[in-house]
Amino acid sequence: MPLKCVYVKIHGFVQGIGFRHYIRRFAKKLSLKGWVRNAEDGTVETMFEGNDEAVNKMLTYCKMGPELAKVSKIEVKEEKPYGFVNFEIRH
Repeated sequence: MPLKCVYVKIHGFVQGIGFRHYIRRFAKKLSLKGWVRNAEDGTVETMFEGNDEAVNKMLTYCKMGPELAKVSKIEVKEEKPYGFVNFEIRH
């Protein structure tokens, strides 16, 4: 099955509330590979790859966020697969 890879930028009240850990937990549950980090502009950036169904489920999680999050919008850009070997939180 071909890999789908997306870069996602999540806007809103998304830092300081465990958003990165939330993303990592669901990425691992869905067997996705990639990374997540807080950006200097107050957004959360993530890139993940996996099968189409798992990527689409993860996009739904990104729109919701953890309980304290207030996601105002997400930007999604499809990328070529990078061949990530795990999912990590980047600093």
